Amino acid sequence: MNTTTHSLVQKLWNYCNVLRDDGMSYGDYVEQLTYLLFLKMADERSQPPYNQPSIVPAAYAWPMLLAKDGDELFDHYRHALERLGQEKGTLGLIFGKAQNKFQDPAKLRRVIVDLIGAETWTILGADVKGDAYEGLLEKNAQDTKSGAGQYFTPRALIQAMVDCIAPLPAERICDPACGTGGFLFMAHTYITDHNKSLTRDQLKHLKEKAFTGYELVQATARVCAMNMMLHGIGSEKSVPVVVGDALAVDPGERFEVVLANPPFGKKSSTVIVGDDGRTSTEKDTIERDDFWATTSNKQLNFVQHIKTLLTTHGRAAVVLPDNVLFEGGAGETIRKKLLHECDVHTLLRLPTGLFYAQGVKANVLFFEKKGASETPWTKQLWIYDLRTNKHFTLKTNPLTRTDLNEFVALYRADSRPQRKATWSPETPDGRWRAYSYDELVARDKTSLDIFWLKDESLADSDNLPAPGVIAREIVEDLQAALAQFRLIAGDLGEVVEE
Repeated sequence: MNTTTHSLVQKLWNYCNVLRDDGMSYGDYVEQLTYLLFLKMADERSQPPYNQPSIVPAAYAWPMLLAKDGDELFDHYRHALERLGQEKGTLGLIFGKAQNKFQDPAKLRRVIVDLIGAETWTILGADVKGDAYEGLLEKNAQDTKSGAGQYFTPRALIQAMVDCIAPLPAERICDPACGTGGFLFMAHTYITDHNKSLTRDQLKHLKEKAFTGYELVQATARVCAMNMMLHGIGSEKSVPVVVGDALAVDPGERFEVVLANPPFGKKSSTVIVGDDGRTSTEKDTIERDDFWATTSNKQLNFVQHIKTLLTTHGRAAVVLPDNVLFEGGAGETIRKKLLHECDVHTLLRLPTGLFYAQGVKANVLFFEKKGASETPWTKQLWIYDLRTNKHFTLKTNPLTRTDLNEFVALYRADSRPQRKATWSPETPDGRWRAYSYDELVARDKTSLDIFWLKDESLADSDNLPAPGVIAREIVEDLQAALAQFRLIAGDLGEVVEE
């Protein structure tokens, strides 16, 4: 983060502390900034040298906010949010169900004049304004009480995944569970950084057609839309974010690249309360003709959905919890089908302590969709173990892009056939090795939960992590186990409160 970006983040964030005294949460603050930023940027685009017609009705546009003060401003702002939320398209996406969360008209006025109004946002580079907004989202994710962390994937991990996938200017890129849009804008940044002489048509493609995100939660979708706009994707007139359940149907569109971190820990059943007050459960089982197996496991359904979304030879990098690698039943069926119909070539075992959601043990699975074949497309699965003997924390020892340098180098995005293992009987501490298709299907339930490194803490007490790290890992293990038992109980028709 450069100096300009950092100062802008601090300027915006410092005022949040003032508003928190009025009961405004971090998430509420980011939402209010989103509304005001949109109106300010739409107004800037309508002025010279752009002279673009604004989609915001004049009665609710930025100049009207500037012209008002006190209770008049308060009433106008509330009415504007309500009215704009009734519009279709981008306005409906940004302002849908919007509410004024300010308690004091003077503080609203200060945000409008001193914070948003003091900057000319359209002349700020996409890297400055995009990174500034992203800095706010990261701060918001760190607030464990808000629950915003569930939508936030560590940016170092996203960057490494994008570096491995290496998207191209002409490709279409999708995130079916896009959260705040981190994968999409990072792919955009990668393409612009690695292609300095893009044509006018290529730039138009990147702005209008290259990226598509799906998000279930309206409030998160609006933040994603703003995040993408600030990073140069879409415009005030059209933002490629679809609000809705991505798993419900096959959208029909196909993409060359899918990057995703599907939501963890969703319940496998919905609790229904009847008129008599009695509760029952309705399994959230997805039945689709394009799926290999019917299951209530959301992550397994996302694997199947992503397979559908890909074009032939399309590439995917997906963050998945451990249970997707070893769960029996539908899990085994899906893994076998995936190994057969796709080239499942790489698995990155992630360390604990990366995600704001507790109890998550996750991996990144890389695969390429192939055409019909009688023989399996997967020949070898290369596994990089970044988990064993690695200890990260969100605040004191966060994962950095540097920590993933070895993996990205060994991945060899440009020449996968030339990969070389770092593990051998002579070098047993190597973190990179391959398993053949026959070895994989011979494992119980075709489990891909594979590890070989010796845990140093078990062999030598001197290598034990700090007590705080041990305690956190115990908590995470217990939470992960509880999450699994809740899923099992849900499948058996039992409701287990969290």
